[in-house]
Amino acid sequence: MLNSNVLRKLDMQDLMVFVAVYQQHNVTAVSEALCVSQSTVSYCLKKLRAAFADELFLYSRSGMQPTHKADRMYPHVLKVLEHINLCHAGATTFDPALRPTTFNLCAPEYFEQLILPRLLKHFAFADWPVTVNVHKLESDIPAQALRDGSLDLVIGFGPNFHRSHGDIKSATLLEDQLVCVFDKPAAPGEPRLSLDELVERRHVFPTPWTSSSNMVDGWLAQQGRSRQIVARANSYGAALKMIKGTEFVVMLPKSIQQALAGDGGLGCCEAPVGLPGFCLDMQWHQGMEKDGANAWLREQIDLACDRQSK
Repeated sequence: MLNSNVLRKLDMQDLMVFVAVYQQHNVTAVSEALCVSQSTVSYCLKKLRAAFADELFLYSRSGMQPTHKADRMYPHVLKVLEHINLCHAGATTFDPALRPTTFNLCAPEYFEQLILPRLLKHFAFADWPVTVNVHKLESDIPAQALRDGSLDLVIGFGPNFHRSHGDIKSATLLEDQLVCVFDKPAAPGEPRLSLDELVERRHVFPTPWTSSSNMVDGWLAQQGRSRQIVARANSYGAALKMIKGTEFVVMLPKSIQQALAGDGGLGCCEAPVGLPGFCLDMQWHQGMEKDGANAWLREQIDLACDRQSK
């Protein structure tokens, strides 16, 4: 907010006149550069002098010379005009209906199962010629691919699952937690699995993203415990098929369990107390912050995640 009502009477033209007079020292030159009359320049100077209670510019043989106060004001006024220009420029407008557009993402199966179907359905309903190519997420964020533009966005897990990079920006899309899923005859009678029973059960481990570590084993190690993994699956769906007819357990994100295992003879209970939750993060290179297409895609993904959370 402005700290003086007098300042409310100033406008952009007044500030432009201030900068131009400071740089050119001549009213005639300023009027020609800004395409306004000399009387308009004089009127703007009158408003500025009243607003800042200072002469600002003094007439001399060598032209209009700034006062000490004008010298102090100049870099700040210049910065104000630069910021106004940035606000006006903003992100380049992107219209998905104008031409076919392909986006390249790196993401885990979680995104493909829950968010991407909503996204594509929205694009199809709007009849936008948008294609989304998804590459499997590895243990490290492919920062170089974001830098060179071969990837537009990376969707990963957090917090602190992947190494951070100073030039990569990030935003949290949603939060989730793990639950324990069983073949229904083998499901425990309690609503929450105990830590002892968790490590006594044999596990099928879905690996919908490539990593040598995971949050469950990391947390168990902190408790001085470990689990027995009898199989690793490349997808959530395959892991669910592997537990049918067994007493095996598979730990899935709750949203995935609700989407894939809500029926079909499977039981579910909460994970042991203390097992932390996780979040889904979206990452992009800082150079794409104001890119119109990239900003539009980030907004669409944000909206799809909001609908998923409701």
